[in-house]
Amino acid sequence: MKKIKLLQAALITGALLLAGCTNHVTQADKYSGFLGDYSNLKEKKLPSGTPVLRWIDPSFKASNYSYLMYEPIKFYPEPQPTAQISKETLQGVLDYANSRMKPAMAEHLQLTDHAGPRTLIFKGAITGVNTSAEGLQFYEVIPVALVIAGTETATGHRTRDTEVYFEGELIDASTGKSVFKVVRKGFGKQVSNDTQKVTANDLKVVVDGLANDTKLFQAN
Repeated sequence: MKKIKLLQAALITGALLLAGCTNHVTQADKYSGFLGDYSNLKEKKLPSGTPVLRWIDPSFKASNYSYLMYEPIKFYPEPQPTAQISKETLQGVLDYANSRMKPAMAEHLQLTDHAGPRTLIFKGAITGVNTSAEGLQFYEVIPVALVIAGTETATGHRTRDTEVYFEGELIDASTGKSVFKVVRKGFGKQVSNDTQKVTANDLKVVVDGLANDTKLFQAN
């Protein structure tokens, strides 16, 4: 009986460790290079509860700007479709991102098609779309569970997270200098294994969260 209780305790501990092991912010090895300099990024929890990495120029004042030049979000680098994530899915996510983000940003500033005075230029990129089963290393404290998890992963039956990585910045059109940078990792719907097709609909929740947080943005 004592051994059973010890095993149950170990299983609970392992489950808690696993639940906390997924990285909810982008790690440095996932930076795409789109933003150039990532050295000043700091973790920030948004009002929605979403953690992001971001930097705002200390001298930035929203009142100094009246217009926004929106450059469509693009892929950076150009993604390679896989058996699980098709070209159609990737394009669907990109199209949806632009359809949600442009009006979200227009709630803050009037849109313009040229970079004039009192104008911010928005540049953004989807820098990664993938699935992952992170954190299996924590099962190493439970040998039996390690065997089960390893078998599930090897046979492709383990549930996988879907992830979308985004990087964006705002540039002062008059100076050409960046005044705001953000790096964000979002989670879509889970898929049951490494062969289940990921659809654009599975990932729309990531874009919706990004657009909603953009509407609520405050420079503080």
